[in-house]
Amino acid sequence: MRKIIGIGETILDIIFKNEQPTAAVPGGSVFNGIVSLGRLRQNVTMITETGNDRVGGIIKRFMKENGVDDSSVCVYEDGRTAISLAYLNERNDAEYTFYKDYPKARLDVKWPDIQKDDIVMMGSYFVLNPVLRPKVKEFLDYARRREALIYYDINFRSTHASEAINLYSSILENFELADIVRGSTEDFHNMFGIDDAAQAYHQEVSFYCKQMLCTDADGAIRLFTPTLQKDYKVQQIQTVSTIGAGDNFNAGVVFGLMAAGVKRSDLPTLSAAEWDKIVAHGTALATEVCQSIHNSISKEFAAAYLTANATTH
Repeated sequence: MRKIIGIGETILDIIFKNEQPTAAVPGGSVFNGIVSLGRLRQNVTMITETGNDRVGGIIKRFMKENGVDDSSVCVYEDGRTAISLAYLNERNDAEYTFYKDYPKARLDVKWPDIQKDDIVMMGSYFVLNPVLRPKVKEFLDYARRREALIYYDINFRSTHASEAINLYSSILENFELADIVRGSTEDFHNMFGIDDAAQAYHQEVSFYCKQMLCTDADGAIRLFTPTLQKDYKVQQIQTVSTIGAGDNFNAGVVFGLMAAGVKRSDLPTLSAAEWDKIVAHGTALATEVCQSIHNSISKEFAAAYLTANATTH
């Protein structure tokens, strides 16, 4: 059975609405998608780190409850599990304040076994962080040698825009390692000062990675490949929280790849109809998660979704 391996941070999100805390949920950009995939009965593993504290215990239990293999979690003694305060604005988009107390030794774990066409999900500042980069690069090189399909969610926040020049070589290295790049218009603006998805693809991405998806909040999703360029309209909905929207779009795309049995070697020849189905899974999961305060799809939605899609994976 093919596996999905995520690499990224785990954090406890304390969510505020109208200046009052409304929920505390385990989060992290890649982690949110991995949890949804676990609920969709995929074979998922998470490479991450937590402190040996109460918050770390909450996150580890949450992983087990949702079918996520935690054998590649680094539990450190010197430091505390990260916490974020997420303040929802009138559009239910989040502004974050992070509290982090990491040890000097990071990500000291044994890499999980990877077989050909397993899917690796990576993203956010975690895979660019100079402190973690040597370990991350070691893992990505291993995944590439094992012929995994690598999905890279850029997720580059404005708080790191000032670092973009210094991180540029690592960004391009990630593009080169990836088989699919997913970014938002905001990501490309923060990284490159580019606001047009087509320009970002042709100028910055396509030389390194041939498949790119670009999301634009409630605007169209844009697909770029060497043979296709296609826009997908997004359903307008009343949101509760947009915190996990992009993360669950990623989860849906990866679920779609697995459900259709798409291998790494198949990507260059996927038809428009095949991409339509894959993107539809992404939009379905993103739409669902925007209508709750949680960072991942619910177990009830996952069960109904599996039934509706007659998926046996």
